[in-house]
Amino acid sequence: MTSQVSSPAEQSGEAETDEAVVGEQRTAPARQGGEKEVRRLERVIIRFAGDSGDGMQLTGDRFTSETATFGNDLSTLPNFPAEIRAPAGTLPGVSSFQLHFADHDILTPGDAPNVLVAMNPAALKANIGDVPRGGEIIVNTDEFAKRAMAKVGYETSPLEDGSLDGYRVHPVPLTTLTIEALKDFGLPRKEAERSKNMFALGLLSWMYHRPTEGTEKFLRRKFARKPEIAEANVAAFRAGWNFGETTEDFAVSYEVAPATQAFPPGTYRNISGNLALSYGLIAASRQADLPLYLGSYPITPASDILHELSKHKNFGVRTFQAEDEIAGIGAALGAAFGGSLAVTTTSGPGVALKSETIGLAVSLELPLLIVDIQRGGPSTGLPTKTEQADLLQAMFGRNGEAPVPIVAPRTAADCFDAALEAARIALTYRTPVFLLSDGYLANGSEPWRIPDLDELPDLRVQFASGTNHTLADGTEVFWPYKRDPHTLARPWAVPGTPGLEHRIGGIEKQDGSGNISYDPANHDFMVRTRQAKVDGIQVPDLEVDDQDGARTLVLGWGSTYGPITAAVRRIRKEGGRIAQAHLRHLNPFPRNLGEILGRYDKVVIPEMNLGQLATLIRATYLVDVRSHNQVNGMPFKAEQLATALKEAIDE
Repeated sequence: MTSQVSSPAEQSGEAETDEAVVGEQRTAPARQGGEKEVRRLERVIIRFAGDSGDGMQLTGDRFTSETATFGNDLSTLPNFPAEIRAPAGTLPGVSSFQLHFADHDILTPGDAPNVLVAMNPAALKANIGDVPRGGEIIVNTDEFAKRAMAKVGYETSPLEDGSLDGYRVHPVPLTTLTIEALKDFGLPRKEAERSKNMFALGLLSWMYHRPTEGTEKFLRRKFARKPEIAEANVAAFRAGWNFGETTEDFAVSYEVAPATQAFPPGTYRNISGNLALSYGLIAASRQADLPLYLGSYPITPASDILHELSKHKNFGVRTFQAEDEIAGIGAALGAAFGGSLAVTTTSGPGVALKSETIGLAVSLELPLLIVDIQRGGPSTGLPTKTEQADLLQAMFGRNGEAPVPIVAPRTAADCFDAALEAARIALTYRTPVFLLSDGYLANGSEPWRIPDLDELPDLRVQFASGTNHTLADGTEVFWPYKRDPHTLARPWAVPGTPGLEHRIGGIEKQDGSGNISYDPANHDFMVRTRQAKVDGIQVPDLEVDDQDGARTLVLGWGSTYGPITAAVRRIRKEGGRIAQAHLRHLNPFPRNLGEILGRYDKVVIPEMNLGQLATLIRATYLVDVRSHNQVNGMPFKAEQLATALKEAIDE
């Protein structure tokens, strides 16, 4: 006999997920021999929170990896300070990792955690406002000393003053239990304390029936040079699991079945946006049969691409860590001139420094990928937080008329396909291309289906190999700016090819011959030709999801795809009618965008900026779009976005 039970979200009045209403959950049949009750849930949102030195990112990453192995759909949101080691025990020093996993298709890391693991008072205070009433809180009681609580403004202990009565609190002395579990290893107390995150991981792994073998293998591999540390972490991990199994405080564990219906058949792996982008660049170079060259200067949150590509010399990848941003793109542009698929990676402040060389790439008409992992600005701003505020910089942030195509991925996994598309445009049209990702996509992760090789586009190009123009006197010559009539791309002449010597540099060139030219009419022609080349880039038509003849369209770009789609699903679940479209190509826009905008009475554009796409849409199509903007360093929450969209529909 089974009985109906509710999920933590339902008990807190938050039964609706980001994508669908949670259905019934049922308790597994009671087991004999005093075994604990197991409840089946459709989805869970867990947030690990502690000091930036407590290993919360590692803990969340390991839980995510095992969840991916298990077959759940998932989405993550790492959130950490910009400082390398923020002050311990303070609110600015709190690091967190949120994971949403489910037995069905999901799109966001979730609006609010069902479970909060708080390693100290600062972690509790910084995150308690996001936990719905009735949610579970696992607290490391060892850290709740008077001094630690006073540091974050607690006059009395929240574990004793009744302020947490609306939650299901599990007080666990994580530090003490970890030290006790490792007493036979002979480690100093401080060294043993560092494994408390593995104890917490073991406890959560027991609670949600996560696989354990992968984590144990990971720990032994990570600490291969220090086997005693590896075994201590494994012991702490196992101790956390055993604590959940034996303690009376955790009377229930939970199961979230694999998302068997959420994915098409194939081989999947968990992947972050920066890793997917790195793999996309490598795939593009192989499909183009060109060496990949990265000229880059480290900057958060783009540095992981440099780190990853440096591992793949076996695929013909060359990485150059330059002394500054300008040198990085200068080297990349030189590699493009030499016949490589050239890339430079950065974030917003680095784009500003690279702007002159981007203009040079426009003038030289060479293929170059500029990968901008956007972050909060201006200036240094919020280096570890996300934002979409570089769109107008990518569009116009150069002197003179210097048009550059812009491509933006929509999800972490989509960064792979966006890299291939950016490479296609750059190689086909001989132009620099912006790829606008952001910190949310870069650090977040989700399942990714590994594509078959025959699914990848053919990006091979032909280098110029001989003369291409006949002078009036019959002389055969090479003209570096003689264009393909279909793409307006100029020939790509690799240095050293006999007979193809030509001038290179930033001064205006004469159409065709490439000689230096100050002729006003020629300059006007070249400016208009470069613009026409970008305007003529072939991009797919924009697809619209409109099943009910809605009168309101929500239009997005980049990483807002997940929250927007989740909000649209909520509205439709409640009987509302709304259409959705999402832009990958921001310059040029898809050919049918104007016609689509004209179909709807209202167009709403949510952006993590103050309305940059809205500005472009208004100027280009004279449509009075409505902006919904957020610039707090965090992605949209689906519930808040759904409320804003419903208000727009009802006006």
